Amino acid sequence: QVQLVESGGGSVQAGGSLRLSCAASASTYSVTCMAWFRQAPGKEREGVATIDSGGNTRYADSVKGRFTISKDNADNTLYLQMNSLQPEDTAMYYCAADPWRCLNLNQNNYKYWGQGTQVTVSS
Repeated sequence: QVQLVESGGGSVQAGGSLRLSCAASASTYSVTCMAWFRQAPGKEREGVATIDSGGNTRYADSVKGRFTISKDNADNTLYLQMNSLQPEDTAMYYCAADPWRCLNLNQNNYKYWGQGTQVTVSS
């Protein structure tokens, strides 16, 4: 059974930073591919960033240069460093994982999901 638990969300002013964490209680194989998604009120869930076990990454255009995804393979913890936050980054952020389908930002390709952590950016 795979469990993903996000933490680190909160409220910040525009221009601020937050670091999200996702602790994975799972075999390393089950979380070979990991990603961050977000969903704002009234909008569809969108992919933010993804990483594979080799450290290769992919980002949504809207966060390139501001967000950095990383993973500690020793304990299967996923991170998202978010800098220069803007009000449009306000959303519930979700951690996702899959054993097979890496480096894609399509939510349909991820098998395991966390409950989410809220990020609110005020202007």
